[in-house]
Amino acid sequence: MIFELNVRSSKRIEMIDITSRVRDVVRKSGVKEGICTLYVPHTTAAVTINENADPSVRVDIENTLSKLVPYNAGYAHLEGNADAHIKSTMVGPSETLIIRDGDILLGTWQGIFFCEFDGPRSRRIYVKIIEG
Repeated sequence: MIFELNVRSSKRIEMIDITSRVRDVVRKSGVKEGICTLYVPHTTAAVTINENADPSVRVDIENTLSKLVPYNAGYAHLEGNADAHIKSTMVGPSETLIIRDGDILLGTWQGIFFCEFDGPRSRRIYVKIIEG
């Protein structure tokens, strides 16, 4: 089963918590045991799992990535978003989660984040659920 989530970012760089949306998809799938893979089909966006209890963690991640890979640093890519491509590569386009008892397994403080690096934009996330 493949599902599609639509996300709208409001800033150039933004980490959007999609945990509850992914949980909803897993519940609607009816799969009790299996695997949930998330895939972002964009070259300037990503998905990651990290702490979602303290919003300052998101801010720290966004700020640190921007320090490591600044916006206008004389890149060869002429489109003006080379930093977004690099950040997307660093974070990655996919995550895999275990489904147990009809829900995704996450640690106490973990959440799932769509990472926008070239917004604001409308984006997609594919959710593939495999029973087993």
